[in-house]
Amino acid sequence: MIKFSLHMFVLAMAILFTSCNFSSKNSKNTATDKKDKIALEKLPNIIYILADDLGYGDLSCYGQEKFNTPNIDKLASEGILFTQHYSGSTVCAPSRSALLTGMHTGHTVVRGNKEMEPEGQYPIPDNTYTLAEAMKTAGYKTGAFGKWGLGFPGSEGDPISQGFDVFYGYNCQRLGHHYFPDHLWSNKDSIVLSGNAGLLRTEYAPTLIHDKTLEFIENNKEKPFFAYVASIIPHAELAAPEELMKKYRHKFLPEKVFNGVDDGPKYRKGSYASQKESHAAFVAMIDLLDQQVGEIMAKIEELGIADNTIVIFTSDNGPHKEGGADPKYFNSNGVFKGTKRDLYEGGIRVPMIAKWPGKIKPGSTTEHISAFWDVFPTFATIAGVEIPKNLDGVSFLPVLLGNNEAQKQHEYLYWEFHEKGGRQAIRMGDWKAVKYNVLKKPNAQMQLYNLSKDAGETNNVAKQNPEIVKQIEELFLSARTQSEVFTFKQETFLNVD
Repeated sequence: MIKFSLHMFVLAMAILFTSCNFSSKNSKNTATDKKDKIALEKLPNIIYILADDLGYGDLSCYGQEKFNTPNIDKLASEGILFTQHYSGSTVCAPSRSALLTGMHTGHTVVRGNKEMEPEGQYPIPDNTYTLAEAMKTAGYKTGAFGKWGLGFPGSEGDPISQGFDVFYGYNCQRLGHHYFPDHLWSNKDSIVLSGNAGLLRTEYAPTLIHDKTLEFIENNKEKPFFAYVASIIPHAELAAPEELMKKYRHKFLPEKVFNGVDDGPKYRKGSYASQKESHAAFVAMIDLLDQQVGEIMAKIEELGIADNTIVIFTSDNGPHKEGGADPKYFNSNGVFKGTKRDLYEGGIRVPMIAKWPGKIKPGSTTEHISAFWDVFPTFATIAGVEIPKNLDGVSFLPVLLGNNEAQKQHEYLYWEFHEKGGRQAIRMGDWKAVKYNVLKKPNAQMQLYNLSKDAGETNNVAKQNPEIVKQIEELFLSARTQSEVFTFKQETFLNVD
């Protein structure tokens, strides 16, 4: 185990050499496009719900046929459904970093799941200007609930140090594998869950976190608030309350058995627990997530603030295969190729639904190409705060308001992934380029797909389109800047999420 003092030295050096591309909290190097502004009588509340490893096909409104998600489907029927929305990355920490910094993984500080001991991940530096800080500038009360993964407790990346007034949940995404943890974090305090001491499993963390989410909404009903609800469902391990297991037991046969770690020194330290009914557990977990979305919607109705609240639901990356999860059985990635850790569409194209009464047309659908780094400028525009010049995001507010002609389009979207031999991807219009094993072969051959004709990425047309290949190869070089910590070379740290 690496000693804590060494960690602090590494962090100090990393901060010293952090790229100048990242904005300072006190920076005035900002710009606002006046055409994107919106006149509002009152600032709307914003609730951003982020599922964990939920695939594009894991919702019935996106084509899931084995089970239903009625509350999320209702959200879609009352709002807008995005068919071409992308996560920040294909794993947890960099995806969240892209979301909260408004920069893709060629620019954002955290580009991988770098682990710290005894808990937590590599922190986003203090001089990173986050979405939460921008919302606070506009007068929003900010709260984060669920999984963090962007800085170990007490670091400059701690959520309370990055613009959130309130935090409740898992600081560490590795410990977030466990649904019956021995502790959670409330702001900067570690809260011991005595009901989960030893081998006990009586305090189900997603329920505790959900209760704190509802409490935050109620406590701030008189002021604008931004609630970042980062659920751990349906990430492995697979575990659900018994009352929901009973509902789905024996309904998804043949069952898949997973033999994990159920005691000993590695228990609840990152290794997944056993699950003999993986299919039933997976559906039960999504049922609970769907119920919680419904309860959040019911709460804002009860408080009389629903008409002035934006609710967005999405997922942090594609479906996973760990801990007994079975995306093939449930067709979790729909028509798309790949899963979590892939940069094919199945690893990064995710569902996104938005509801804003009186502003978003109910039951609408959009093919607008967007990504996590667009959320920052969208919310900042709604809140009326200036947008840093160095963001990669483009506000999708015009699409939300049905003003498609005014919507700006991306020249391209870019991803890089530092595991599995190194991977890169670019989406440019209908073209999708993927490069694998780039750490060992920097000149790895590009795969090229035309998504308008081949959404499943089955027909590599690189040889037939040399000019497109040349154009995208240039983008692969220019789309990224060097990171002193997450260098695009063979990493030696653990990558666990």
